[in-house]
Amino acid sequence: MYRIVESREIAPAVKLIRILAPEIARKAQPGQFVILRVDAMGERIPLTLADWNITEGTITLVFLEVGVSTRKLGELKEGDAILDLLGPLGNPTDVRNYGTVCIVGGGVGIAAAYPIARALKRARNKVISIIGARTAKLLIFEEEMRRCSDEVHISTDDGTKGYKGFVSDVLRKLLQEGYGFDMVYAVGPAVMMRAVAEVTRPYNIKTIASLNPIMVDGMGMCGACRVTVGGKTMFACVNGPEFDAHKVDFTELIRRQMAFIQEERMALELWEANKRGDE
Repeated sequence: MYRIVESREIAPAVKLIRILAPEIARKAQPGQFVILRVDAMGERIPLTLADWNITEGTITLVFLEVGVSTRKLGELKEGDAILDLLGPLGNPTDVRNYGTVCIVGGGVGIAAAYPIARALKRARNKVISIIGARTAKLLIFEEEMRRCSDEVHISTDDGTKGYKGFVSDVLRKLLQEGYGFDMVYAVGPAVMMRAVAEVTRPYNIKTIASLNPIMVDGMGMCGACRVTVGGKTMFACVNGPEFDAHKVDFTELIRRQMAFIQEERMALELWEANKRGDE
């Protein structure tokens, strides 16, 4: 059992939890993730590490409550515990001095982008961050990103904060204004990362995407997280989760992510109905 030492809502339906997991905190690196199971009846879900503290022995996870598992996780309070926690998993970000790096984060992906931006800044890169959400109320980790970025540009779909449009629009605007990026990192929804890749492709800027396919065991045995990169089948858990965004088959990735959406919706409706019955 792994005890929760902090649980709070940082945006509508977006939760942050800190979990006491000293062994994971001691080995965690930017870009890695964990797989957890809330209880004995729960599914295994992957969540990217948003932060960790070796001294306190804690890891921080940020997630959007969308299905049964994330809803159950979001209901847990300080002092509660989750049953299983495995990690850190996946290959860490290749942190080095590239020069000028652009970090593009969308939605809850901003939290996952934060440790990458922080590590690249510590490696003496110039870090330009672009963060975005559907609306200002859903924008998270702005202050954290400002602490490790030379510049932060904000976009919202509805224009309630920053540029009205998408993060990919802001990236295109910066490139047109003459910004020179040696590397671009994209973390967020697959459609967002695909858009970022298409913006940087004509400029031949190396672009890395952190993929989030359906995942089960996290150790390369089940094959559920397979993605096509450069025409080859790769497993996001052991070969990734970061890949060359210009080589990722995003159409296939998005299709696979949607494969069980009807079953997920039915499971959520049943869970909510059972909860109402218990009350």
